[in-house]
Amino acid sequence: MARFLLSRLGLTILMLAGLVLITFVISNVAPADPAALAAGPDATRDMVETVRKEYGLDRPLPEQFVRYVGGLLAGNFGRSVATGHMVAEDLARFFPATFELVSVSMTLAILLGVPLGMLAAVRRNHWLDHATRVIAVSGVALPAFWFGLLLQLLFAVQLGLVPTSGRLEVGTPPPPVLTNMYLVDALVAGQLDTFWDAFGHAVLPAIVLAFPCLASIIRVNRAEMIEVLGSDYVLAARAHGVARARVVGVLALRNAMLPTVALIGLRYGWMLGGTVLVETVFDWPGIGLYAVSSAIAADFKPIMGVTLLVGLNFMFANLLVDLAYAGLDPRLRTAP
Repeated sequence: MARFLLSRLGLTILMLAGLVLITFVISNVAPADPAALAAGPDATRDMVETVRKEYGLDRPLPEQFVRYVGGLLAGNFGRSVATGHMVAEDLARFFPATFELVSVSMTLAILLGVPLGMLAAVRRNHWLDHATRVIAVSGVALPAFWFGLLLQLLFAVQLGLVPTSGRLEVGTPPPPVLTNMYLVDALVAGQLDTFWDAFGHAVLPAIVLAFPCLASIIRVNRAEMIEVLGSDYVLAARAHGVARARVVGVLALRNAMLPTVALIGLRYGWMLGGTVLVETVFDWPGIGLYAVSSAIAADFKPIMGVTLLVGLNFMFANLLVDLAYAGLDPRLRTAP
């Protein structure tokens, strides 16, 4: 198991190094000049050169890359030329909001998707199976922005059950900063009113973000469960009188979960990088909106910081998926 973990950590480090190199190269071959954009449209050539020297953009590319890597190792992602803020400070402010939303969405998708996929396989061609198929198709077909606006009109505007946008009601102070995730910080501080306020604001965007992932989990888990339930060892277990609940919920589900776990890891990375539309519709101040505003301003340091942070979380999620695979399939732990 230790050898398996070390090999996966080694691959993760190699992928992270490749991601750092690729993002640096792409940011430097882009046609836009960040120094000219930072200096403003009325800046003279001397002013642009001053800005270029201030941000180290006049140095040779190898030297810029070495300085950039050294800064990353020290936790320094550089400075935004558009706002003048340190990128690390902006990421620390915006990323927790996105991470909180993605965590709630993923939890919702897993808690609903795995049982629904299992029940659809057990009750094949039953009305429940047909209903889950509708959910699976809708989750792939519905555009996120349209689905979000529809939920806002129905549950926020017409029924008034939940807020339409933001993270807290106007005038409600955020909880004491610990993680910048309002749900966690409010619970730690014992502010239950603030917790439920933040939870109510997160419900609709979490549903919209979770719906495609929920559809994929249902579809994959149902297909794998149908295949596993027809395998020889499941038929043998039934023939020996093993309880149906144990056969389905333990023996069959454990093997059927292998592809589902891999899908969860991939979907987690997609969620982190694909929150732009959801954050726009619900005015959620996360890294999606931060990355878009930086891209419009051709501000490459924030874009590189967002890319690295999302990529690092994606790699960490896949590392956890590999460990979950090893826990579900003992053959991986003993493989050479």
